[in-house]
Amino acid sequence: MSAAPAESPQLTREEQALTAVNVPWNVVVWDDPVNLMSYVVYVFRSHFGFTDAKARTLMLEVHHQGRSIVFTGSLEEAEAHVSALHGYGLWATYEKAGEN
Repeated sequence: MSAAPAESPQLTREEQALTAVNVPWNVVVWDDPVNLMSYVVYVFRSHFGFTDAKARTLMLEVHHQGRSIVFTGSLEEAEAHVSALHGYGLWATYEKAGEN
């Protein structure tokens, strides 16, 4: 006799929602035609506390590649960072990590 195949458990909606919140989220800053590169460096240094070198590296990634991931963490943190970046006038969004 062979054993019945193990069924994979189905997640409830609450478990799915909890899983979605617990996965890492990226904050993406997008290139725009408005903000100066020096201002973007200033925002990265002021808001995230990045060193000048790191802020410049991320700014150049935005400039040359059109986007840069500047933070990875919880959904709540990502939402807060995106809101703050909008306050600085930058174009920013958040996405699940690994889905880009």
